[in-house]
Amino acid sequence: MTPRPPFPPFDEDSARQKVQAAEDAWNTRDPERVSLAYTEDSVWRNRDHHVVGRAQIVEFLTAKWARELDYALRKELWGFRGNRIGVRFQYESRTAEGQWFRSYGNELWEFSDEGLMRRREASINDVPITEADRRIFGPRPQSEHGVLLPIF
Repeated sequence: MTPRPPFPPFDEDSARQKVQAAEDAWNTRDPERVSLAYTEDSVWRNRDHHVVGRAQIVEFLTAKWARELDYALRKELWGFRGNRIGVRFQYESRTAEGQWFRSYGNELWEFSDEGLMRRREASINDVPITEADRRIFGPRPQSEHGVLLPIF
């Protein structure tokens, strides 16, 4: 198991670093790379899916990004305490048929002492949008790290 700094307990700076690292990783759309940020036995609740362990994380993300094309994500720190971080996020993606969606959500994260996420709970709502309504175009440039997006 390769440790993933920063390590808990988190302060505001280390919590923000963890959130940005997660956003950066998920924007690669590389399930194998993303899975390495989680413990071998990590437990997820994502919408109505329950995922346990890295192998299932890879399987879940592979299917997700086959379905959610041109996926681009923004995360922001909502709160933190000890080894836990709360995040709000939004992402945009399209279906193979060309329908765009903006998905809004909240996540609760719990980390091991090695800085790996051992628990992730996500609640997500999808809103159909037109292509003209898009506002997230690929990974966030370095110059925009920490910049918040409007909710609506």
